[in-house]
Amino acid sequence: MSEVEQSAGLLAGAIDCDLHPAVPSMAALLPHLDGHWADAVVERAVGLMEMASYPPGSPFSARADWRADGKPPSSLAAIRRDVLDRWDLRFAICNCLFGAQLPFSEDMGAAFARAVNRWVVAEFLDPEPRLRASIVVAPQSVGHAVAEIERCADDRRFVQVLMLAMGDRPLGSRSYWPIYEAAVRHGLPIGIHAGSSFRHAPTSVGWPSYYYEDVGNMPQGFQGQLASMICEGIFTRFPDLRVVLIESGVTWLPAFLWRLTKLWKGVRTEVPWVDRSPDDIVAQHVRLTAQPFDAPGDPAIVQRVLAHLGSDDMLMFASDYPHWQFEGDDVLPAGLPTSILPKLLRGNALATYQRLETSR
Repeated sequence: MSEVEQSAGLLAGAIDCDLHPAVPSMAALLPHLDGHWADAVVERAVGLMEMASYPPGSPFSARADWRADGKPPSSLAAIRRDVLDRWDLRFAICNCLFGAQLPFSEDMGAAFARAVNRWVVAEFLDPEPRLRASIVVAPQSVGHAVAEIERCADDRRFVQVLMLAMGDRPLGSRSYWPIYEAAVRHGLPIGIHAGSSFRHAPTSVGWPSYYYEDVGNMPQGFQGQLASMICEGIFTRFPDLRVVLIESGVTWLPAFLWRLTKLWKGVRTEVPWVDRSPDDIVAQHVRLTAQPFDAPGDPAIVQRVLAHLGSDDMLMFASDYPHWQFEGDDVLPAGLPTSILPKLLRGNALATYQRLETSR
């Protein structure tokens, strides 16, 4: 049996929680922009700007065998060939990392978010029943972000609201709470994806010199956002909110929670609304995608990492297509015990994304 056949058999019916259709050009968005903004994009040559929050020129932005003409794949045909048909998936969730959060103009950011969501519907959701998507929002304007959630929410193929790990403010900020309220009202988790609006340095000690440093320091952003959401009382105010950390890595979480939980025991009088320990909050409200899985492939070490996470409910399968996280069809991290696979591949996603079973 070939490697592809083995993977397809194991992954048949799985749910891919992180798939990246790339907007190929600004021209692709023009039909989906409202008239004023379509004119503005042409007149202001916005198409000459780099609007992707993941650099397409980076070697790891797409595997060599998944590139088309040297560029990351962006077509539905490529996604069918490389992912949906290859592994016989049940669903895959499109997380489009187009930089709607980059413009300083709140109206322009909202226009780009709206156009990206329309583009995803037209190019991917309508022609392919196995695809679902996250709602791209521009959080520069919370009002615009809530309006976009409301606009998209009736289409149950949208299963999540997508935000970036490093934006303008900590995500626990009360200014963002209307976004979470809208998400809960419509049964939508908040997906926090690796990435930045680059308003501030992506590390706690300033600007790095290399992309390598930026990626290596990405867990700092997730740690800060998770601490903010816990300490500001998000999960007390919105007990039904679910948060998915996407491309955050995995191994940083247990040690971070040990520290945060120990500190909570000593200073919790400062935050009386945090009514239970951070590790309990995370176990109930937070999930992680399993790519990249940043542990060695030694099964004994992987077992220890999983034990430190505290539950088989925490991890969800993701290919991170087309980013270069694995070779060939070794899409599952090495060393995972077979006992965790039913939940990892299907069960945890179905429990997290309420709309998967009911989306049309």
